[in-house]
Amino acid sequence: MVGTGAYSQSGGSASKSAETISAPSADESGVLVNEDGKLTLSDVVVTTTGASSSSDDSSFYGLDAGVIALNGSTVTETGGSVTTTGDGANAVFSYGSGSSVALTRVVISASGQYAHGVMASGGGSLTGDGLTVTTTGANGAAVATDRGGGTITVLGGTYRTSGPSSPGIYSTGTITASGATFDATGAEAAVIEGANSVTVTDSHLTGSVNRGVMIYQSMSGDAQGSAGVFSETGGSLTALSGPIFYVTNTTATINLTCVTLDGSSGVLLDAAAGQWGSSGSNGGQASLNAVHQTLSGSVDVDGTSTVALDLSNESTLTGAINTAASAKSVSLSLDGSSRWTVTGTSYLTVLSDSAGITGSSVDNILGDGHTVYYTSSANPSLDGRTYALVDGGTLTPA
Repeated sequence: MVGTGAYSQSGGSASKSAETISAPSADESGVLVNEDGKLTLSDVVVTTTGASSSSDDSSFYGLDAGVIALNGSTVTETGGSVTTTGDGANAVFSYGSGSSVALTRVVISASGQYAHGVMASGGGSLTGDGLTVTTTGANGAAVATDRGGGTITVLGGTYRTSGPSSPGIYSTGTITASGATFDATGAEAAVIEGANSVTVTDSHLTGSVNRGVMIYQSMSGDAQGSAGVFSETGGSLTALSGPIFYVTNTTATINLTCVTLDGSSGVLLDAAAGQWGSSGSNGGQASLNAVHQTLSGSVDVDGTSTVALDLSNESTLTGAINTAASAKSVSLSLDGSSRWTVTGTSYLTVLSDSAGITGSSVDNILGDGHTVYYTSSANPSLDGRTYALVDGGTLTPA
């Protein structure tokens, strides 16, 4: 469903400068560009107050969006603002393969429920440079994709959400951010659904409710596959509640390089069954790769889940791993420059640490008096022996 627009363009090329465009009606966009149209906006103020008649049509196709490009169209906007207040009224939207929106220094605000800041779906693309994006309603991410995926790239800018279940980033596609700040006071910093990704560089992400980053598969049909990827280089990630990372009902890869992590719960990673999927097969299968990275907090794994940790290039982990011995499988790989400081009894299925084992001791695991158990059959090189850890404690077969 396309809807209508206070300014509507089908095909052709046009430009507008220093104008105000208002759309007060339901299902009415402020600016709607269709059928390979090309529109350039400069210092244009767009305001819509009407609500959407369908939250699904809004999220999937951009119905009632403040500014929308669809069916191969292009919108370029510099300066100005886009403000929407109705439920389901996403601020800026790109829908469909070949459609694109390019935003520079635009102030964006969406206050209704199910109203996101900048969004793409159906294969659309959107770029943002120096944006200020705010959402205040429930279920409204600052940056989002939905059914059919999309590609969003943002450079710099600030992205703030305050409504419940409104993360800074929600990805069912490919979302990349560099030099940006995301602050979600009612949800996670980032959520990835299905076989999709979030990549951030030199950015600062804060999630205040539930956890820092969630990677999952909801089974709703909005996102296909089950291989989510979260990658962060530089910058910071803060979880003011819950684990820093939560993986459930999916397979996830987490790549971290030189990121400042802060988790108030004391849990680094929780891989576990949750409310999605079929009981008994809906755990989290997580791989965390750390390069020159400081990690702190426990790694919690339930009986339906697996975790693989790979620490390299002077990475460190301070925490306990699989303390309840409940996981299907937990593996840890340490290169010769990396260290694990154990803070509680831990259970590993596989330990790959040939560089740290010398004789009957392990040089790069600091035990602090704790015991680390390993599965003998999965570690033939350890020969079923018990090894001494630095500062007390032992590595011993379960």
